Amino acid sequence: MPKDRPELPPVEELLTAAVTALGGVERPGQVKMAQAVRDAVESEEHLAVQAGTGTGKSLAYLVPAIRHAAEKGEAVVVSTATIALQRQLVDRDLPRLADALEGLLPHRPEFAILKGRRNYLCRHKMAAGMPEDEDDQLFDPREVSATGRMVQRIQEWANETETGDRDEIVPGVSDQAWRQFSVTARECLGAQRCPSGADCFAELARERAGEADVVVTNHALLAIDAMEDFAVLPEHDVVVVDEAHELVDRVTSVVTGELSESTVGLAVRRAGRLIEQGVADRLQEAGEDLRALLAVAPPGRVDTLPQSLGMTLALVRDAAFACITALGPRNKDKDDPENAGLRKAAFTALDEVHDTAQRMLDAFGPAAGAGEAAGDATGEDAAGAAGDEEVHRAEVVWLEEGRGRIPPTLRVAPLSVGGMLRDKLFGDRTVVLTSATLALGGTFDSLARLWGLRTGEWTGLDVGSPFDHPRRGILYVATHLPQPGRDGLPEAYVDEIAELIEAAGGRTLGLFSSMRAAKAATEALRERLDVPLLCQGDDSTSQLVKQFAGDAATCLFGTLSLWQGVDVPGPSLTLVIIDRIPFPRPDDPLASARQRHVAATGGNGFMAVAATHAALLLAQGAGRLLRSMDDRGVVAVLDPRLATARYSGFLLNSLPPFWRTTDPAKVRDALRRLTAGS
Repeated sequence: MPKDRPELPPVEELLTAAVTALGGVERPGQVKMAQAVRDAVESEEHLAVQAGTGTGKSLAYLVPAIRHAAEKGEAVVVSTATIALQRQLVDRDLPRLADALEGLLPHRPEFAILKGRRNYLCRHKMAAGMPEDEDDQLFDPREVSATGRMVQRIQEWANETETGDRDEIVPGVSDQAWRQFSVTARECLGAQRCPSGADCFAELARERAGEADVVVTNHALLAIDAMEDFAVLPEHDVVVVDEAHELVDRVTSVVTGELSESTVGLAVRRAGRLIEQGVADRLQEAGEDLRALLAVAPPGRVDTLPQSLGMTLALVRDAAFACITALGPRNKDKDDPENAGLRKAAFTALDEVHDTAQRMLDAFGPAAGAGEAAGDATGEDAAGAAGDEEVHRAEVVWLEEGRGRIPPTLRVAPLSVGGMLRDKLFGDRTVVLTSATLALGGTFDSLARLWGLRTGEWTGLDVGSPFDHPRRGILYVATHLPQPGRDGLPEAYVDEIAELIEAAGGRTLGLFSSMRAAKAATEALRERLDVPLLCQGDDSTSQLVKQFAGDAATCLFGTLSLWQGVDVPGPSLTLVIIDRIPFPRPDDPLASARQRHVAATGGNGFMAVAATHAALLLAQGAGRLLRSMDDRGVVAVLDPRLATARYSGFLLNSLPPFWRTTDPAKVRDALRRLTAGS
């Protein structure tokens, strides 16, 4: 400990003070987790902690994190996957914790929330009145009018806001409207060059974060900070990753590249204002070739590069490089902020098109990636255009079909982000990963492999749950039902759902593997049941959950976001129905490619990818049932494979230890008793 810092109370004393001040009850699992986090930070060893709902895991990691920050004088970063948890931490947990610890630490703990630059109003872009990037011809006149009203709301709000944070605008505004007032980190001129740099909302947020003991951010920004050349977060040596079961998916999303007529068109519009028309026309023509090719190509994974696609990608890449060259040196207009902003935006769009096309070609080997830009690029601009020389070749390319006004889009993503996480996130800092769901099949190994952690580099700890799962909950597997097929929801499943809901008197959260199944069940059962039945899509998800929680008789059906995003303690949720084991779709391009890759390297692709994915979602879905110490109920899985398939043991060992049965009569009787007693 530095000599100029006083000795601090132990973690146990701080935790007791915090729990007492917050009116809570200290739990053994919470104490055990706090001690483990302290030990991991002191020994600089990565730690994975599974802490069930009701453990109080937020306090269990925040207390040792704040103590470490006070001791070292350096921020600790807490990363979450969802806005809901960010708000809970910043609006509720951290203010109350700071009050509780104020007299026990050298200073009152400070905290800040930090989001990506795109989430903050850009004063320079607003003042400069930069041209819109959108092609108005793509939009319905009514949508343009609605966007205009949102733009006016943003302008009025801009005169009042102190933070520039988009989340302050209620009701929210569309991405299309917000883009006219914001920039990405790559588009930003930088505080030193920007005329509004001294008053920049994003920079002010960074300054606040730099003075804080705890900085709350999200997995996407954490990944950007770790993987980009520029620093986004303040200096830190400890990261706590909450909702760590979502880390891989969020990081994959950040590093996924996309190419479509829209991305090429954006680059053309930005560059066309600044370079000779003929050079911009070349990229426009390449984009039109790409549009025509993608319009007739079958959606799905691209395993081998067709000659036509390879030629078109090379045309796009080389045309984007020609535009980059025509723009000249990147710092050319450093004394002309308005023009510099336009040029930076153009470079950003062109780099994305060029680098993504190159990535897609490189995914099929060096021969596919050879070409004009790679051979002719020199100097600073060539380095910016060509991107990182260390190309990730283990990538998958796929085509997503267009929807509405969203055109067909070609995407590229790594088969694994474990290597990136190992090198960039875990390399030079201590990372604590926690969630209610980390031990799949009874061990942490599945997720540790996905994170890129090797044996000996990390410790796993399951602190359990305060809930008495065998006494409070039943896991019912409907083994008498047929296996689910591909032709929608079987009639026998609809009958089973109806009988279960009638026994429960409503009070049901239905989790379905597809929106089609959720809607089919809703339509069929609204005619048969006397209880209110809501379906995801009827209203905003938050409003539906509020209605569901407010009326015990109401049922709510939905899909993926409900599997992980519903927290409804009390009698409104007595029954969770899961229609089928949530394996990834067989035609999911990334999951199928990862499964095939594992198999090709000697592993069990099904267990490593499909079963792991299913186990994680099943555990999250089952976790919706018990949210408080008084909760009781049933998790009903209609898919008989959970009890009969060869992989069922792995899935069952990933679930909370409920009392298990396959007898429908026992389950209905139990639900009737619960309903009568509530």
